[in-house]
Amino acid sequence: MASLKVFFPIAFLVITSFGCRTIPKELIRVSGSPIALIHVRVIDGTGALPKEDQTIIIENSRIREIGEASRISLSGVAQTLDLAGYTVLPGLVGMHDHLFYALPPGSPSKEMLATFPKLYLASGVTSLRTAGTLNLDAEVKLKKEIDRGRELGPHLYLSSPYVDSNPNLAPNPKGWAEGVEQLVPLGINSVKVYTHARSSELVAVIQAAHRHGIRVTGHLCAVGFTEAALLGIDNLEHGVVVDTEFYSRRQPDICPNQDDFHAELAQMDVRGAEIQGLIQTLIQHRVAVTSTLPVFESFAGSRTAGLDGRTLSMLSPELQDAYRAHVVKRSEDPYGVWDKLLREEMQFEREFVKAGGLLLAGTDPTGWGGVIAGFGDQRELELLVEAGFTVEEAVKISTHNGALFLGQNDRIGTLSEGKQADMFVVRGNPAVDIKDIRRTEIVFKDGVGYDSAAILKTIVAQIGLQ
Repeated sequence: MASLKVFFPIAFLVITSFGCRTIPKELIRVSGSPIALIHVRVIDGTGALPKEDQTIIIENSRIREIGEASRISLSGVAQTLDLAGYTVLPGLVGMHDHLFYALPPGSPSKEMLATFPKLYLASGVTSLRTAGTLNLDAEVKLKKEIDRGRELGPHLYLSSPYVDSNPNLAPNPKGWAEGVEQLVPLGINSVKVYTHARSSELVAVIQAAHRHGIRVTGHLCAVGFTEAALLGIDNLEHGVVVDTEFYSRRQPDICPNQDDFHAELAQMDVRGAEIQGLIQTLIQHRVAVTSTLPVFESFAGSRTAGLDGRTLSMLSPELQDAYRAHVVKRSEDPYGVWDKLLREEMQFEREFVKAGGLLLAGTDPTGWGGVIAGFGDQRELELLVEAGFTVEEAVKISTHNGALFLGQNDRIGTLSEGKQADMFVVRGNPAVDIKDIRRTEIVFKDGVGYDSAAILKTIVAQIGLQ
């Protein structure tokens, strides 16, 4: 839930250069072709139960074979990894992941192009959508370097800068449409609309983006979810806890006071007619919802136990001090209603999926610092399970569903023969203990296996600096 605002239309291009680099060999644990992963447990991303004692053969960046170890020949395999006691899952598809960070609150957000892509990949995120950007030009350049193998990171699907209105100025639908047209040639996959967007501006963006086959997502406030669905939006971020349409003093096209709105929302019944009606509208209009439970957990006063102990070591010394201060502050529960809102959002997401809705998974590495890239994506899986989804369902939400929304489900999102070899290997069995998802050891992207621990060592105490 980033606090930045970009008043649209605006050219947000800053020249950024990358040197001619190659990936250090010490970060690559497995390479060559064909490679066999044998005696491994597989959670394949389809929602099916785990399969034991499996073999996966990777050849030329794809899955050549996958199935029971007893039936797959290892003839001609260049390298074999015995992974008994380990689990392989599809690479995570992060659908609300940023390449910038903001800490402490009130300080300027800062691009983390040297650290966040590595942290995502080391945590098992092999594809991600940047749900809003500070510097599109820099992210376009980074994507090119990653695609060329000169920088380490996931496959990137780029979103626009934040499309947001100045509430003190008159609506400008024509200007917004023209702004989208200017962004299309830069290579965006989606447009991100922000909180002060008004209905006339939102519909102008949707129409302009759809003319080019580009989808529109939004963290909305001035426009409610039902209205956005009727206008044709494709995706809504964060879930019901940001939907202002139920606020008793709501005024059209105005983002209300958040404390007042949240106090009312925390008292609503997810199974009541109003929210159930919203769910049906979203499904009827094929609007996906992105779950970002970790950032909401970071606001909840009673959730100190949910903090990831690995986070502190990744932060720069200055941010470590701010982080510690906010842990103490948060334990005093300054936000009041967020514990209720977190539980309400979990229930909403269960109801949405139960009714047939497409739920995506993201992390939103912002807040006060309790959520960072990669680790937050893993925490999202844990919180989906806490919300009542099975482990297999949570994995499907975090892999297959994102791939489906991106139109890439024929390549990524599940583990099957012919698909891209994007997957990650964890020690243990997440189907028994979802926290084993944190024990990531090898992350395969395009068939190359990267050493998670080795990557993490390169960015210790660096977040906040670069």
